[in-house]
Amino acid sequence: MPVILLEAYRPRPVIFLEIWPYAGWRMKVYGIAYGRPRPDAVLVDAAKRIAEARLPLPAESDTRYGVGFIGVHQGRGSTFVFVDWWAEENELYHHVYVAPNDHPSSLEYRTPSGLTACVWDLAVMSFERQAWVEHVLANPAGPDIEAYLRHRMEGEV
Repeated sequence: MPVILLEAYRPRPVIFLEIWPYAGWRMKVYGIAYGRPRPDAVLVDAAKRIAEARLPLPAESDTRYGVGFIGVHQGRGSTFVFVDWWAEENELYHHVYVAPNDHPSSLEYRTPSGLTACVWDLAVMSFERQAWVEHVLANPAGPDIEAYLRHRMEGEV
């Protein structure tokens, strides 16, 4: 069966919004948007509420470092939020939520369905993977969490 596209691929802007502190966590927050420069503030707020409910506490433990990233993607037909954190040296915990664009605060948990990410979200995840490898896992001077937090993505993907 041939693949029929509703629309040809177009790059979307990825912007770094902030380092969001929550209960000992420091999360990089990224915005991705279809047809606009950044996601709406109401969606960013909803994403933070989702993260508050999902992030394990305490933020730091023998296996968690209290750092990760949140993607807030206001897409063409739906809104996507992903909450990711690093643990166990090299493992990424990834959780996905989806809502219709006209009700961005009604985000539903979709990770159990198998949904991982769209091509734009994967670009952020790939960037964060490389930043983790560079500053933590393969850093000749030893793990540098602060350098990881300073390494931020911006641009079109």
